[in-house]
Amino acid sequence: MTAPVVTSAGGVTLIGGGAVSERDLEQALALAPLLVAADSGADEALELGHRPSAVIGDFDSLSEAARDLLPPGALYRVAEQDSTDFEKCLTRIEAPFVIAVGFAGRRLDHTLAALNVMARLPAPNVLLIAAEDVVFLCPPALSLDLPIGSRLSLFPMGPSQGTSHGLEWPIDGLDFAPAGASGTSNRVTGPVRLTMTGPMLVMLPRAGLAAALAGLGFTA
Repeated sequence: MTAPVVTSAGGVTLIGGGAVSERDLEQALALAPLLVAADSGADEALELGHRPSAVIGDFDSLSEAARDLLPPGALYRVAEQDSTDFEKCLTRIEAPFVIAVGFAGRRLDHTLAALNVMARLPAPNVLLIAAEDVVFLCPPALSLDLPIGSRLSLFPMGPSQGTSHGLEWPIDGLDFAPAGASGTSNRVTGPVRLTMTGPMLVMLPRAGLAAALAGLGFTA
């Protein structure tokens, strides 16, 4: 088991080297104020005026300028190349939940790799912020309080089945799979209750971030 290098009693914001806006980072930090960077995510954080408490990764893309601005004790180099920097970070952070920014947007392969890590670990305490969405792995049972008419999408990362209440198109009896059925662009009709077996990603509008945290049992 990998020993944590970052331990927090509250949420952690994890920033990657992908597309990150000031809005992304401020939304995450408002709920998870401890900032950790994945490799060149430190450059993104510094560019936006924030100094990460720790930087974890293989450092193949961390700039010399960023290294010079950070104390050596904040740098945790993980040399192995068998995992992504996202996975290196998640397996070394011990916290109730992690809000990840900068892992979607610029390169599709990096986005897919991050979603793969979330499904494979599995990591039901990780919420990834994308341009228009917040994405997280569905636990076996999930309750969400969302506005009527909100978009809720389900995308399977493996064979999955479930039940639903509060969705315009119920999922009961459906067999989901990456190369088969998915549940994109469903709509909320009331309090949402889901049960799920198999790895299923839930995608909500970004305005649903606080509701997602509450549904997963976390408080900021």
